[in-house]
Amino acid sequence: MRHFKLIFTIPLLFLALNCSNAKSNENNGEGKVVVLNKADFLTKIYNYEKNEAEWVYEGKKPCIIDFYADWCGPCKRVAPIMAELATEYKDEVIIYKIDVDQEKELAAVFGVSSIPMILFVPVDGKPQAAMGALPKETMVEQINTFLLGKK
Repeated sequence: MRHFKLIFTIPLLFLALNCSNAKSNENNGEGKVVVLNKADFLTKIYNYEKNEAEWVYEGKKPCIIDFYADWCGPCKRVAPIMAELATEYKDEVIIYKIDVDQEKELAAVFGVSSIPMILFVPVDGKPQAAMGALPKETMVEQINTFLLGKK
């Protein structure tokens, strides 16, 4: 019986360790698209409740925020592109997404009237918004020029 418990305990330990590693990668954006709620947005992006008059970015890396909805066809076409960009730029840019149906207040704060709306947020300076399902090439150009300052 003791041997039987050991057989089940070891795989559970490995599973727990893998889950905790996956969770920490998801939280800091290392190659993953990170889902934001209002509380995370206020601490990681912009605390509009504290700084109503002036944009103050809370992050250390530039980011992209995809305002989307699960039912939106163009949003579904953008999702795999965002996943690719999160992997390709994992050391330089964090990719976030916000479900406008779940986070209506965030959508209202940014005046999201059509989706997808993609917000490019540099470390310094004000963010730029783009409407619609942008092709990957356009997003790469925005990342390289606007977010990373590459020519």
